[in-house]
Amino acid sequence: MDASLEKIVDPTLAEMGKNLKEAMKMLEEGQRRPEEEDEKKLLSGDIPGPLQGSGQDMVSILQLVQNLMHGDEDESPQSCRIQNIGEQGHMALLGHSLGAYISTLDKEKLRKLTTRILSDTTLWLCRIFRYENGCAYFHEEEREGLTKICRLAIHSRYEDFVVDGFNVLYNKKPVIYLSAAARPGLGQYLCNQLGLPFPCLCRVPCNTMFGSQHQMDVAFLEKLVKDDRERGRLPLLLVANAGTAAVGHTDKIGRLKELCEQYGMWLHVEGVNLATLALGYVSSSVLAATKCDSMTLTPGPWLGLPAVPAVTLYKHDDPALTLVAGLTSNKPADKLRALPLWLSLQYLGLDGTVERIKSACQLSQRFQESLKKVDHIKILVEDELSSPVVVFRFFQESSSLDPVLQATPVPHMTPSTVGQQRSPCDALNRWLGEELNRLVPAGGITVMDLEAEGMCLRFSPLMTTAVLGTRSEDVDQLVTCIESKLPVLMCTLQLKEEFRQEVEGTAGLLYVDDPNWPGIGVVRYEHANDDKSSLKSDPEGEKIHAGLLKKLNELESDLTFKMGPEYRSMKSCIYIGMASDDVDVSELVETIAVTAREIEENSRLLENMTEVVRKGIQEAQLQLQKANEERLLEEGVLRQIPVVGSVLNWFSPLQASRKGRTFNLTAGALESTEQTYVSKVQSTGVTPPPTPSGTRIKQRFPGQKPFKRGLLRGSDEVSETSSVSHTEDLEKMEPLSAGPEQDTSEAQHPAQHPKIPSPQEADQTKALQENAQHPRNDFSQVEEPENLR
Repeated sequence: MDASLEKIVDPTLAEMGKNLKEAMKMLEEGQRRPEEEDEKKLLSGDIPGPLQGSGQDMVSILQLVQNLMHGDEDESPQSCRIQNIGEQGHMALLGHSLGAYISTLDKEKLRKLTTRILSDTTLWLCRIFRYENGCAYFHEEEREGLTKICRLAIHSRYEDFVVDGFNVLYNKKPVIYLSAAARPGLGQYLCNQLGLPFPCLCRVPCNTMFGSQHQMDVAFLEKLVKDDRERGRLPLLLVANAGTAAVGHTDKIGRLKELCEQYGMWLHVEGVNLATLALGYVSSSVLAATKCDSMTLTPGPWLGLPAVPAVTLYKHDDPALTLVAGLTSNKPADKLRALPLWLSLQYLGLDGTVERIKSACQLSQRFQESLKKVDHIKILVEDELSSPVVVFRFFQESSSLDPVLQATPVPHMTPSTVGQQRSPCDALNRWLGEELNRLVPAGGITVMDLEAEGMCLRFSPLMTTAVLGTRSEDVDQLVTCIESKLPVLMCTLQLKEEFRQEVEGTAGLLYVDDPNWPGIGVVRYEHANDDKSSLKSDPEGEKIHAGLLKKLNELESDLTFKMGPEYRSMKSCIYIGMASDDVDVSELVETIAVTAREIEENSRLLENMTEVVRKGIQEAQLQLQKANEERLLEEGVLRQIPVVGSVLNWFSPLQASRKGRTFNLTAGALESTEQTYVSKVQSTGVTPPPTPSGTRIKQRFPGQKPFKRGLLRGSDEVSETSSVSHTEDLEKMEPLSAGPEQDTSEAQHPAQHPKIPSPQEADQTKALQENAQHPRNDFSQVEEPENLR
């Protein structure tokens, strides 16, 4: 490229191309710098200093720009997707630099050059997208073109609008019809830009009985138009979709065009499916858009061109009205908006432009055909064979007795009821979308919430392929990842209801309904001082849940546990994540309840320890004072005199009883030490309460992780060899077992029949037990059984 730049006569153009190439190369490198240099750059970039008097060279300035662009990557590496800019992207960026340079030419040369650029770009776009004899308006904001078209329609239908202005609109209010599936905020934007009240907008519902749920209901639209005409309003403009913003469905544009011609309305079409007009085969519904009055195209994302304006193609014969509406301009700067697209189209050529759109559509078809072979995945655009958008959703087939998990809404149900029923699958679909974006970043999967279907995933390669560089291998990897995540989704969905029932049937636990959590469920432990009616923060509950979370994570199970606030509350809860295998929900819930109860009792014991000790000390002081008074009364006054007391004690010794006190922390009270002096053994005091234990916590096999239900369901899952060897070991251990240990063994293995000892063996065992319980100092006097001699 450097050799070709040397052939350019104009040195400024050659230098501009060379500088752009070097600048893009430096910005796209993104190499890691040493730590000392990194810290220095961050410090200099975070704190702006004074402007240097001597100035800086271009390399230093570009280095600063690079630091600002990639400075936060260490903190959030996946916060944004970096666009893949190729040679065609460099041409688009060069167009902005050339536009600034061209604006310095004299007026005559500037007028000729801008006219040529505008006419060439308009002609190329009209031929590529089959829009004959059209004019083009280039704009930065996608919705700006529709605003100008609305102004043109108002000037065309209201002849006195230039003179009378708002009074004309007040006498006969215009009506703009939008589909219910239109992009969010479009109607509000039009009203704000045009200065019209919101009643001038009419939202047309989509089909509810037949056809696609995202196509405009033509029959209902005709009824609305007739009603508006009878009320004295003027049907002005209709916005149709050739690929809705959500799922890429196309309206019946042919019928809508006939309706607009019948009632004198302007028809404007927009949508991603307009890109397929450049292909050899176009569906009839999209092909009808070539007969509309105007359409808005977005070639930037379709072709992977950064900073390229959107284009609105329209047909109108009056240049004066287009000038008043703002669609045409005499300013050279407005005409130079087409320069980046003019350069990029020449670089790509017709074949390159068509090939990019065709490859994106092929990726869409490849992905859709692969998804049809995957179970539990519902595709929402099967009837749109030519749509470059694939919208799908994970769902679980269920019987009529369990309508909660049904993927298809029942017709007589309200949208709010359907949304409540779909909530488990909605959270799982959101989790699936996040996992796909993490595992396959080049896939460009987006998560969206549809009113009728719920949370869905969208694959729109026409809008992301050129930016992310999506290939067929990435599409295959997406399908593989979806298949690998299906067992986790199915298992988690099946355990949700069981978990809820177990928590509701366990005392001390409260089930928290959080539809945004994709895991098994959310649970909260209600401690003794928990105020259920209050939504304020609960420090004691937070402390218990923090300890519970630590204990659960120490179990090293396959489940993930997190702690977070309840919905619309500041109280802490335990969030249980996705389940990849069959989980014993009863053991899980019992473990949570038992562990939380144990943490609460230990915490309460530590909190009350200070108060108990303080009261015990006070009581001990009172008892010691009382004991001194009793001793004084018992000994008498004479014995308290030093010399007299000694003589009196020598002639008549006083036999005083030994009295002492011990403080029992477990009981929290003072106890007498008299029993200690009598039995010569220190008393243990009150037995501490037993640690709560769950009745449903099962014994695990060696190497088995907690909460696994697979190995505990029956004996058929354990090998025959291990079962026989385990039985033999128990039979060998039975003669050595006695009392409660033998009963415990029989309770744990009720299916086994232990050997019944003979009367002689029973007497020998009893003698051994008595010797073990009452040991003697002289072991030689122990009598041996006859069979052991």
